[in-house]
Amino acid sequence: MIEIPSDLHPDLVPLAFLLGNWTGAGVYDFPGTEKCNFGQDVTFRHDGRDFLEYVSHSWVLDNEGNKVSPLETESGYWRIDKDRKVEIVMIRDQGIVEVWYGELADKKPQIDLVTDAVARTAAAGPYSGGKRLYGYVNSDLMWVGEKSTPEVPLRPYMSAHLKKVVDPSEWAKDLKDLPDDGIAFFR
Repeated sequence: MIEIPSDLHPDLVPLAFLLGNWTGAGVYDFPGTEKCNFGQDVTFRHDGRDFLEYVSHSWVLDNEGNKVSPLETESGYWRIDKDRKVEIVMIRDQGIVEVWYGELADKKPQIDLVTDAVARTAAAGPYSGGKRLYGYVNSDLMWVGEKSTPEVPLRPYMSAHLKKVVDPSEWAKDLKDLPDDGIAFFR
């Protein structure tokens, strides 16, 4: 179920399905790098203004699913206009800044994005642009990313399946008038 916080900026209601903390795993595969499974934590939050704050941390997983090393970190700000056009400003730890544009699909929680502008620091690796698809499917967040470099044409390189992280303190605040001993609750 998608909840819409009462203090969410009205323009962001179409993006409410993104809100929260998400965790899961995916696959990374791009020419010139070692293919790997990765874990990912993503947070979308708001503070009442007309944008969502986005933060993503991913890390390489070994064959047993243990964290091995950081993979990518990115953060940014997501906006949507009245015509369901989405714009994102994103910064990546590799020294890349991107502007993304896209659209929220009609009658379904799916966002198609493409880079419009890319800026790189001198230390950043080759990168020309990308595409992403985000979708809310059966209460999970799924995404696939494509990227290109001057040497490699646009191709899929990362995808993940994320589940919403539920904070038990959120449940507790909704429980009213619980007995002090905890046992009487079950009688």
